[in-house]
Amino acid sequence: MELTQLWLPILLSSVFVFLASSIMWMALPHDKADIKVLPDEKALTEPLAKLDLPPGTYMWPNCQSGESQSSPEFKARMDAGPWGSINILGCKPNFGAHLGLVFVFYIVVSVCVAYITSQARAAGASCESVFWVVGPTAILAYCAGGIPGAFFMGKPKRFMLTDFIDGVVYGLITAATFGWLWPAA
Repeated sequence: MELTQLWLPILLSSVFVFLASSIMWMALPHDKADIKVLPDEKALTEPLAKLDLPPGTYMWPNCQSGESQSSPEFKARMDAGPWGSINILGCKPNFGAHLGLVFVFYIVVSVCVAYITSQARAAGASCESVFWVVGPTAILAYCAGGIPGAFFMGKPKRFMLTDFIDGVVYGLITAATFGWLWPAA
C-alpha cells in the first residue's frame, strides 16, 4: 500500500490528537498539579536575570569532566544539595508557534505510524486488525521518547505518569482513527 493512500487518517488523527491534548491541558484537572508555582518567584528570577544565561538547559550540581566529578568539591556539592535543573528559554514563549510545532510533531508521529502499519496491514484489513498495529505503535511514539530525559531532568513521578496517560489516550485516538479510515481493498 502507498503511504499517500493514508493521508486522511494521518491528517485527521493529528487533528484529533491535537484537540484532545488541548482539552487535556486546558480543561481537565489531571495535569494542573504537575507544574508547581514558586513560593517566591522573584527570589529566583532576579539572581537568574543578573547571570544573563544564554538559552539552554542547566543542571546542578554539575561538572564538565570525569576528573572534576571525582573532586572533593564536587562530591561535597552533590552531598549537600540542592539538586535541580532549569530551562532558560532566551525569549518570551510564543504559544502560537509552540502549538504549531506540536501539531507538526503529531503529523510526524502519524506518518511514521502510517508507514509501519502500511507494511503490516494491506488495504482492506479489518478495523480491529489495524487498531492492534496502530495502537501500540502510536502509544510507544507518544509515551516512550520523553521518559529517559524525564529521569535525568528530575521530572516528578506524577508528571511522568500523567504524560504517560496522555500518550496512551493519544495512541488510542490515533488507532481508532486509522481503523475507521483504513482504505478498502
